[in-house]
Amino acid sequence: MNTTQQTLNKIFKNPEQDLLMFDDLSKIDIYEKDEGKFYIKAISKMDEEKKVYDAKTGKGAPEEIVRQLYLVKLTKYYKYPKDLIELEKHVNFGREIKRADIVVYRPDGITPKIIIEVKAPNQENDVQQLKSYLNAEGAPVGVAVNGKARLILYRPYPKDFDDTLDDIPASDEEVEDVLAKRKTLNDLREDDLKETIKTLEELVLANSGHDSFDEIFKLIYAKLYDEKEALSRPNQELHFRKSPTGKPEETKRIIDELFEEAKAEWSDVFERTDKIKLSPEHLSVCVGELQDVRLFGANLRIIDEAFEYLLPDVAKGKKGQYFTPRVVIDMCVQMLNPQKKEYVIDTACGSAGFLVHAMQYVWKHLPTLEARKEYASRYLWGIDFDEKSTKISRAIMLIAGDGKSHIFKSSSLDTREWSDRFKSELADLNLVQEFDDFETNRHNQSTLQHLGFDILLANPPFAGEIKEKHLLAQYVLGKNAKGKLQNKVERHLLFIERNLDFVKAGGRLAVVLPQGIFNNTSQEYVRKHIMQKARILAVVGLHGNSFKPHTGTKTSIIFLQKWAEEDLDAQGNPTVADYPIFFATQKQSFKDNSGNYIFEKDAEGQVVKDEDGNPKYLSDLDEIAEAFVAWGKEQGLSFLK
Repeated sequence: MNTTQQTLNKIFKNPEQDLLMFDDLSKIDIYEKDEGKFYIKAISKMDEEKKVYDAKTGKGAPEEIVRQLYLVKLTKYYKYPKDLIELEKHVNFGREIKRADIVVYRPDGITPKIIIEVKAPNQENDVQQLKSYLNAEGAPVGVAVNGKARLILYRPYPKDFDDTLDDIPASDEEVEDVLAKRKTLNDLREDDLKETIKTLEELVLANSGHDSFDEIFKLIYAKLYDEKEALSRPNQELHFRKSPTGKPEETKRIIDELFEEAKAEWSDVFERTDKIKLSPEHLSVCVGELQDVRLFGANLRIIDEAFEYLLPDVAKGKKGQYFTPRVVIDMCVQMLNPQKKEYVIDTACGSAGFLVHAMQYVWKHLPTLEARKEYASRYLWGIDFDEKSTKISRAIMLIAGDGKSHIFKSSSLDTREWSDRFKSELADLNLVQEFDDFETNRHNQSTLQHLGFDILLANPPFAGEIKEKHLLAQYVLGKNAKGKLQNKVERHLLFIERNLDFVKAGGRLAVVLPQGIFNNTSQEYVRKHIMQKARILAVVGLHGNSFKPHTGTKTSIIFLQKWAEEDLDAQGNPTVADYPIFFATQKQSFKDNSGNYIFEKDAEGQVVKDEDGNPKYLSDLDEIAEAFVAWGKEQGLSFLK
């Protein structure tokens, strides 16, 4: 490994993620000048030498690395000569003097054309500071960049710097040339979508008077539709873009048309009357930031983090909604080993993480695109009571490659709320269990209490209590030991019973639960109910940091296999009295105490990649999954053969 890569690994936790917007990190040259002190030569008219890392103190200069990488783009890609680039130019604000990180001049060497404000990846782009530099120097274009994302502002003269561009003009171009360029699928890039959304909130959404989540999702679906349609257009041309005229009203007309077509394509996501509520000016700013970001086929980890950020923290806390970390999901999927003709459901699907990872797991064994589409559109099901969560999960499934999905906005706990479409699709695929006894069967066809899914993966909401008598009356766990209806029951307890009813005899479950279920004496009746209905395959205790920064609640995952008919006596009691259970506790956390992900690195400090090319979390959950599979095969578990 060369000096540049070694030094980047010391400055950044994960260089490729922290510097996502740069294609090739090897284009800069870091060298050791004095012992343990590392430098880089800037590409500018002064050829400044900048110190970027001190091995003795361990102090690095991540902001300087971002600046040098952007200087490479300015000179190599946009063709600006270094003689027209100045670093740390003094900008006067009355008596106060500040320094602009990069200034690019017009050919006269005097008139500023572009001003670039640089931040480290862990810092948010300072839009207001950039605007102040632009106004002071009179430059028409400004860039705020932090390595993960960048914002480009321009002045639609005579207005202020309140609009965005998707790119900066090259050395021989002006703003009008950038606006006039046609865009194709090949022009899309993979950006940190969460950083882009944060920028949009600061620029317009927070002050637009409209719900940020709703407006962002309308634009995301319009863009998804455009990327999908571009596949069949000449040259794969994109329409989701700012108008070449630069007029906000024309941009709004284009995006409104795409949104109407997206609503028709995915009619179960939006109401027919839904409209984009942003003003033409605000919409133009958002489109300028989003138009070059790739959605279809993008890294799901990046998309996931952006969508979770969009869910308000207040709502997540009140409802106990916390997206399951993907490394936890991977362990669950590997341990339950879904097959290509098994129906999978998540009864609290959130961002569809369990469904997407089950899909990707099965896809590895499906050779054709048609087979993959058939599996995704037929065998994967999700329910969530929160409208925003269902929009997220549908979008994630679309981005992951599933054109159609069985994602329903409803309560898993109350079948009376289920839509006719949901009920009919269950019936069409024979997912409602049938019974020999006429009355039992008639009752089940009406109530849909017992369903026939093969696998259930879920992280039900922990917060909240159910007090509705009509709902509690439907559940065994809604009553106390004497059979009397309780006044209230914690929501996740009813989810345990409901989840068991969703799965057919012999079906498998993995459910995330609070630790108290497993060791509190007051929860013994819950444990007895579980053992009455299913064999406990495994219990895996998760590290306390797993759901940080949202919550420090201690959790475990219980893995179950519902008793087969031959395992029960005439009264429905299990005949197997004693059996081995796999227990494991996660020791290596994939998050630090602040909730930031920790990635695995090799001996040289390089981030280790998984088989899909994604950075690998530092975790022992994959070892736990492998140990369970080996143990399960020894035990003769049928689904692991």
